[in-house]
Amino acid sequence: MIDVGHKPITTRLAQARAIVKLNDQILALVMENKLKKGDTSDLIPLCHNIQLSSVDVSFHVDTEHKEISIDSIVTGHAKTGVEMEALTAVTVAALTIYDMCKAVSNDITIRDVRLVRKKGGKSDYELIS
Repeated sequence: MIDVGHKPITTRLAQARAIVKLNDQILALVMENKLKKGDTSDLIPLCHNIQLSSVDVSFHVDTEHKEISIDSIVTGHAKTGVEMEALTAVTVAALTIYDMCKAVSNDITIRDVRLVRKKGGKSDYELIS
C-alpha cells in the first residue's frame, strides 16, 4: 500500500459506470422483480480504508438494448481518491445482478466498467464519450 500520510486531506469525488447485458428471459425477470438476492464479501486487497461522506448507486434499465446501466457517485474528505470505491460499487452491483440471474441463464455480459469522472487531489478527470 502506498504511504499517503504526507498528503493533505481534500474533498474527493469519483463517478463510475458499468453495463450488464442480459437476454430477453432475464430482462423480463428483472422487470418483474422476480430474482433472488445474491451475496458478496470483501474485495480489494491493500486498498486504503478511508472515510466516505456518501455513496449513491443508481440503475437504469434499457429495455430496447436489454441492458442495465449502473452508476455510482462517491464522495469523501481524504488524503487519497475515492475512485476505487466508486469502481467497486458498480462492479459489485454488476456481479450481484449476475449472481441473481445466473440460475436462469449464463447469457450475461458485464462490460464497460470505467471511471466516468473524478475531482480532487492532483488532477481532475472527465470521460469524454
